Amino acid sequence: MLYGIAAATASFLLATLLTALLRGPALRLSLVDRRRQRPVPLLGGAAVVLVTGLVAWAGDRAGVVPLGAGVGRLLVAGAAVGALGLAADVWRLRLRWLVAGTAVAAACVVPYGETGPLPGALAVGWMALVTAAFRGLDHADGVAGTVGVVTAFGIGACAAAELMDGLAVMLSALAAALAGFLLHNRHPARIALGACGSLFAGFLLAGAAVFTRAGHAPGAGVAVLFALTAVATADAVLVLLSRRLAGRPLLRGGPDHLPHRLRRLGLTPQGAVVVLGAAAFCGVLVGVLVHTRWVEGTAALWLAGSAAAGVAALLRVRVYEPPKRRAGADTRVARTSPHGTRAELHGYAQEQARTRAQARPRARRWARARGWARVWGRAKVRVRGQVRGQTQVRMREQAQGQASARVQGQGAVRAPAGAQGQVPSLPQGEAQPRAQVRERPRAGAKAPGQSRAQLRPERWVEPQGLAGVTGAPARAPSRASIFPVRQARRAEKDQVSASLRVRNG
Repeated sequence: MLYGIAAATASFLLATLLTALLRGPALRLSLVDRRRQRPVPLLGGAAVVLVTGLVAWAGDRAGVVPLGAGVGRLLVAGAAVGALGLAADVWRLRLRWLVAGTAVAAACVVPYGETGPLPGALAVGWMALVTAAFRGLDHADGVAGTVGVVTAFGIGACAAAELMDGLAVMLSALAAALAGFLLHNRHPARIALGACGSLFAGFLLAGAAVFTRAGHAPGAGVAVLFALTAVATADAVLVLLSRRLAGRPLLRGGPDHLPHRLRRLGLTPQGAVVVLGAAAFCGVLVGVLVHTRWVEGTAALWLAGSAAAGVAALLRVRVYEPPKRRAGADTRVARTSPHGTRAELHGYAQEQARTRAQARPRARRWARARGWARVWGRAKVRVRGQVRGQTQVRMREQAQGQASARVQGQGAVRAPAGAQGQVPSLPQGEAQPRAQVRERPRAGAKAPGQSRAQLRPERWVEPQGLAGVTGAPARAPSRASIFPVRQARRAEKDQVSASLRVRNG
């Protein structure tokens, strides 16, 4: 008992320190998880494997808590599965190779003498399924670690009830190592388990559950095994059913696990961790109570019914369609295969990256189009201004032409009284020649009471063909003589304005 507490404490401290130290080398070696929206280092699982193996080996080596032949074989097989997962993190191995390697390792540790050949074969398949399900739970921050800690404590309690001290100490060390790892894996995660840690934890938990139930009734054993790993089993069943119904390969990855579906329902990353942790605790509690015979096996049936209802409800959450694109993004559909879109081959993160990459050229084309539209608008404004100016010039010329025609159409020019000579009348039918109009400069400033019409220069007309006949220019009629009423009103206005200026200083 005391060694178990000491082993758990040492595992927690060592896992916390070693996980922080392995983050830097993982970044330098580019060992990152690219299934997420941002790259996360993957050597956190290596720290969990090293710490759990070291603490369990130290207890067995010191003779304080011997592991035994079966538990020692389970630990070695788990370390081998962890090494296979590390190779998958480095070289990106396919999931089928991981499942095959896990099944081979499980076939080497199942106690066939206590379970029998057929139940042993079923146990091998179940261990491979749970191990792969734990790897799927590592897609989200904190989920795999939380479920692993709760499950390890539950199976450790069952092992302690069966007086398997070595197995209980190993599970307590695993739970403490996962707890230390969770300090760096909570959202937003600074490091992840990767295939190395998730496969190692899932394999040890599934194998320990098989060891604790070996020798019991098969029906009750199945119920307890399901209850102890309810979350992982439900996730595996959910993923397999959804991919089968969607026509996708069963071993193709995608955003279709429990955390992804809970996020689609509107939960935050922390909320998804809390929900799955609570579900794992309820399942483990039922499993421990059924294993210790405190409750009947029907409680496991109620748990199975609840899990089936949850799986049926989450199957209705759509997770395979491409994400919604922003306004202005490229709306071209990716090339599809018989099992889904091409973007789903590598997960949700790759699909988002490709969507953003497709949106950039489209955004540049829109910006170029807006630039051309702006240039075209400026050109139209310039052309309209030129047309408007030309129209105004043309209207001004027409007005001047009409004014000159009005002046010329006033008839023969009258000479003022007292002129030196008389202007002879032109022969009938002969047109009036064009007059030459000249102005005299002003001779002085405007005096108070004097109208502006009196200061205007006198105008006279010199007919081109009659100037030499009369000997003196003939005076043209002034504007005052033509418009006497208008000039009188203007003179009155000038007088009033002059008197106001004098009064106001």
